[in-house]
Amino acid sequence: MKVRVLGCSGAIAKDCRTTSFLIGDSILLDAGTGVGDLTLEEMGKIDHVLLTHSHLDHIAALPLMLDAVSSLRRRPVQVHALAATIAALQTHVFNNVIWPDFSAIPSTASPFLQYRTFVTGDVLSIAGTQIEVLSAHHAVPAVGFAVQGDTGWWVFSGDTERNPPFWNRINALPVACLVIETAFSNRERDLARRSMHLSPETLAQELALIPGAHRYPIYITHTKPSETSLIMKEIKRLDCTTDTHYGVHDIRWLTAGQTMQV
Repeated sequence: MKVRVLGCSGAIAKDCRTTSFLIGDSILLDAGTGVGDLTLEEMGKIDHVLLTHSHLDHIAALPLMLDAVSSLRRRPVQVHALAATIAALQTHVFNNVIWPDFSAIPSTASPFLQYRTFVTGDVLSIAGTQIEVLSAHHAVPAVGFAVQGDTGWWVFSGDTERNPPFWNRINALPVACLVIETAFSNRERDLARRSMHLSPETLAQELALIPGAHRYPIYITHTKPSETSLIMKEIKRLDCTTDTHYGVHDIRWLTAGQTMQV
């Protein structure tokens, strides 16, 4: 299974694109600004979009992508999300004020967009790929995802604060790699807590929940561009000093354009 990182930043700036991952050719996890790096042909192949939550940095490109490819497609794009996320899209985006209601045009019988609801714990079979919906703990209803590859599960935390149910589940899976957010540095720890994101000190507490026998690459995502360097330094320092089962973790910085084979 190929995972292409289209965007992994917590905000926009030059070379910084917000969250979106392409699974194979036809599945998009989140629809941040990184989607804009795809060609029309590549966007036209996306049949399924799975959203972690309704915040703008994770949905910003969805309306524009649908507009770009709708005339090129013969069937609607399926948007899979929590009921609360779908309600937010319908109320605040596809409302004929901010953007046309693509679930009703060109007709309700043959729309450009169809919604599919999931709940935490669901295991979805989409385009031959198994995807489990994981718990997330965020300011709005949110989830993470685990995607089954050939060598194990590719796991994405989504936007989340500390989240024991997430670890209870992924510690039972053969994880191939983990992509986990750390949005703020420790100097912004109070803001991280209020906005329900991780900082390096809370990330270290979370990673300490990984059993000693479980070793896999851990990719850091969703850092604020102005703080990325500081966040990575703080993570490395904390990981070296935090008591874990087997010493430091294999921590890496996720970058847009990166691909993973799982």
